[in-house]
Amino acid sequence: MSLFTIADLHLSLSGSKPMDIFPGWENHASRLRENWQKTVDREDTVVIPGDISWGMSLEEALPDFRFIDSLNGKKIILKGNHDYWWSTKSKADRVLRENEISSIEILNNNFYSYGDIGICGTRGWINDGSEPADAKVIKREAMRLERSILLCKEAGLYPAVFLHYPPVYGSLVNSEMLEVMLRYDISLCFYGHLHGQEAHKYAPKKRFGINFWLVSSDYLQFKPLDISLIVQSAKK
Repeated sequence: MSLFTIADLHLSLSGSKPMDIFPGWENHASRLRENWQKTVDREDTVVIPGDISWGMSLEEALPDFRFIDSLNGKKIILKGNHDYWWSTKSKADRVLRENEISSIEILNNNFYSYGDIGICGTRGWINDGSEPADAKVIKREAMRLERSILLCKEAGLYPAVFLHYPPVYGSLVNSEMLEVMLRYDISLCFYGHLHGQEAHKYAPKKRFGINFWLVSSDYLQFKPLDISLIVQSAKK
């Protein structure tokens, strides 16, 4: 069994938000399916850190969830800034089960295990000081991240963090999110959200003793990244 990750699927199989208008995103769902099925086995786990579906409700997002469910492996998903369908974990769980979608789990105020690794995370938030309300959102997201890590550590697992927003980007630092990771000696953080070559230039790789990995789907050429060895090596 292997552990993979890929963020920012930006699926819109209902046709409400075609991605073909963006350079490099032509036929991306077909490319994603082909690469995924060649790379991921049925027993593997794939973490998807946000921006999963353009659906405005769970019902509108169902074609995208069915597409994901048809792919190999267990999928663990968390919220991104464009996941407008997101309501509550309990409602999402109910809708998925009612529609016999069994391979998707929701990461929100909890964690999942992969061997002796704990899969922790939350959406995060941008921290550019432009909106006073951002402070409340950031505080809430930091609390969610801390709860996820604490539950993982209580289970005796080694935490790997998955976020949608990068906590560090160029000269910008989301200090609240970063402080949580430093407090619990987090050494691995996988994130998405960033697109295009210009954005990639400012993506962090290693700062504050944390190894950051950008895993947005266009950056990975729509192929899930096998991080099994990465997470195991981090423990040593």
